[in-house]
Amino acid sequence: MFTPSDSPGLCSRPAVESDALLASGLSVSFARLNEFDALAITRRIYGIDGAATRFSTEKDDTFRIDTIDGARYVLKVSNPGETAEELDLQVAAMRHVATAAPHLPVPRVLPGIDGRFVVPLAPSMQPQRTARLYSYLEGMPLDTLHPGAVDHYGIGEVLAQLQRAMAGFRHPHEHRVLAWDVKHLASLTGLQAHIAAPLHRSLIAEAFARFAAIEPALRCCPTQVVHNDFNRSNIVGNPGGPNFVSGIIDFGDTVHTAIAIDVATAVMNQFPLGFDADGPHDLFVQARELLRGYLAHAQLSSDELRLIPHLAMARVAARALLTSWRAMLFPENEAYILRFTRPGWEHLRWFMQHDHEAVSNALL
Repeated sequence: MFTPSDSPGLCSRPAVESDALLASGLSVSFARLNEFDALAITRRIYGIDGAATRFSTEKDDTFRIDTIDGARYVLKVSNPGETAEELDLQVAAMRHVATAAPHLPVPRVLPGIDGRFVVPLAPSMQPQRTARLYSYLEGMPLDTLHPGAVDHYGIGEVLAQLQRAMAGFRHPHEHRVLAWDVKHLASLTGLQAHIAAPLHRSLIAEAFARFAAIEPALRCCPTQVVHNDFNRSNIVGNPGGPNFVSGIIDFGDTVHTAIAIDVATAVMNQFPLGFDADGPHDLFVQARELLRGYLAHAQLSSDELRLIPHLAMARVAARALLTSWRAMLFPENEAYILRFTRPGWEHLRWFMQHDHEAVSNALL
């Protein structure tokens, strides 16, 4: 049985340097492209013309392209800090899923006129940026839907099916170091300096201590390449349709990590946004439905099931740390960066009001 005192020497791994952890475009600034720029890129690289609409994003430029004949696409122009290897990982993962599980609603990656899937904008451009074009998936992002319209069971089903589709995927860069992979939470301690409120700093300190207690058990969990970002902005829903999930987007955090971390990320992203840690609310009421759907298509050990609530706590803490830091770096994008951080403090406060065993059993 999983306990916080399991031996830390079973499946050890080397420590991660914080500089490597915070790479991948998280701290790189760049000049935002506008709709005119987006259309010029789609005409030149893809031979497509139409109208462009900007999407709010974390660290790149993303546009919907509407063509004259009614077709729609998504143009993504990379952050200068994103490497060729990680962009190739994302594209390769999406193409693998399209082949292994063509029924899953994953965007299709479309080549440029020259046949490449990741196309440099200009050889002389510094810093270097690249373009990718995806098929557009109709529907509404979860963060725009009323909670009552969300099929949490269906989300869990799709997550399990996506994991199964990715189980056989391999890539030379799959073991990259990623700040949003919560197995590295302990390496984010330096970001505590960007948490302003004393209460919040205290909650983060407790979260680090609790993660240290469960980290040894996490190290021995089954692993594979996973999506790692099944959040409200990356799931497109179609209420009333034959399948609720009509889109799985943004493979930017794809990485080889514990399967339990992937599930915990999805669980955490079902926590109610209007939540009061002192009220009679159930933090996991929607997450349990997601887990039911997941377990209809995949298995988790009892140890993993008891670990997942703690990993959800770790993801809340990681989000608070990373978004507070990035909001300081990019104040012009603060509203988007912190959109889920503020309600997350109440989620974190709930965890610290409950002991280890209560948290272990919360999802069950």
